[in-house]
Amino acid sequence: MKKELKLKRRGAGILLPISSLPSPYGIGTFGEEAYRFVDQLVEAKQKYWQVLPVGPTSYGDSPYQSFSAFSGNPYFIDLDILIDEGLLEKNEVLAYNWGENESDIDYATIYQNRFKVLRKAFERSNHKDIEEYKEFCAQNTYWLDDYSLYMAVKCTFDNQEWSLWEESIRNREPEAVAKYQKELKDEIDFWKFCQYKFHEQWKKLKQYANMRGVKIIGDIPLYVAMDSADVWVHGRLFELDERKNPINVAGVPPDAFSDTGQRWGNPLYDWKAMEEENFCWWRERMKTNAELYDIIRIDHFIGVVRYYSIPVSCPTAQVGKWRQGPGAKLTDAIKESIGDSEIIAEDLGLVVPSVRRLIKKTGWPGMKILEFGFDGNAENDNLPHNYKTSNCIVYGGTHDNETLVGFFEKQKKEELNYLYSYLNIKRKKDIPDAIIRLAYASIADTAIFQMQDILHLDNKARMNLPGTLGANWRWRMKKGQFTEEHVKSLAKLVGVFGRE
Repeated sequence: MKKELKLKRRGAGILLPISSLPSPYGIGTFGEEAYRFVDQLVEAKQKYWQVLPVGPTSYGDSPYQSFSAFSGNPYFIDLDILIDEGLLEKNEVLAYNWGENESDIDYATIYQNRFKVLRKAFERSNHKDIEEYKEFCAQNTYWLDDYSLYMAVKCTFDNQEWSLWEESIRNREPEAVAKYQKELKDEIDFWKFCQYKFHEQWKKLKQYANMRGVKIIGDIPLYVAMDSADVWVHGRLFELDERKNPINVAGVPPDAFSDTGQRWGNPLYDWKAMEEENFCWWRERMKTNAELYDIIRIDHFIGVVRYYSIPVSCPTAQVGKWRQGPGAKLTDAIKESIGDSEIIAEDLGLVVPSVRRLIKKTGWPGMKILEFGFDGNAENDNLPHNYKTSNCIVYGGTHDNETLVGFFEKQKKEELNYLYSYLNIKRKKDIPDAIIRLAYASIADTAIFQMQDILHLDNKARMNLPGTLGANWRWRMKKGQFTEEHVKSLAKLVGVFGRE
């Protein structure tokens, strides 16, 4: 018998990454503005706050390429809370540069300064004597020790990826591991302290949101980064050669959006090895994420059923082949690991019948994207009149898409005729509000919009342009930008269309 999903109650939510919250310290945190945003969600009658992955970011600043599938991003630790705890002085925090633009994240500057400040807090902390810290370490032994050693060794080797480390520690020879554990004891403790503070602050924020009736939707990438503690420690579970280099990597083939496809470069799982260990790594991953989130969106869910394998020697995704994934064997393990948390299956892309069958079997909701709906084809699956079930989440667009304003502003009027007729509007400036109204009116159980679309922002506020580096993941909402007018407008729509 299928579990009755709590998402089946009609509701609405907002997609706003933690990094995009206002903050005086260059990037969003778990501080005052996060609590204020929860209060605004309540006033706007929103049931859900969706965030992007919260793991530590590496080269390229993407939350989908993290140093660990289990750990949290130290950037999100709120410095004002550390000041209130007596671990920092306000003047020493303000002595650092956190960036000049309140609507942008200067990752290079934050990288240079954030850890200097956190180390000051670490040196003054008595966390080792606190019972909660001891419990945190004991409850997270599966990943915490390995991750903290990985980060400590990475710092020793000038932050190079682990495949470039000394051979003995690269291969995790027992003598080398013991040597670095001893030599880097304080550094290892620092990284544990960062994780403790991350989880301590996040837990309090999540509890506050839940107490006020707001559920947190988290996002996890299907794959993990090659330069991660996960691959370094659990190399046997990935398609690596004898020198621990990837044999094949992840991506998607050429399509209407890209002539060369997308070569993500993530190492592929060795699904046979995963199954032989009863998907232990996945079970632990989902258990950890179920403690972070009320609902978990699995990015690129179609890869669970079948995935695209690109030879590592191929510089693009033009050469590759489809291979069969673990399917129900993995989804069954996930269900057994997440307790009361729920799942959203990101089923975008080339959805074959086997994907639809698995999603139906799990009972997990899939996704609809309204931005993809207006190609003039009245049978487009993303248009609400074609939704065959209410068990879905409707979005205007995701973090990988253009904003609604950006997407439609470059289209000519003749190209927009179908959209104008469908929405019963006549001007481009009316599109965002009309699309939000359309989603709220649909039979979809849940409607979620990026904050950028609620604020009617153009592509300067776009979160990510897949396949590019340098300008992504940087947008930040200014303090006061989400106004009382926005809040009241959303609350009215919620009432009109029964999403309370």
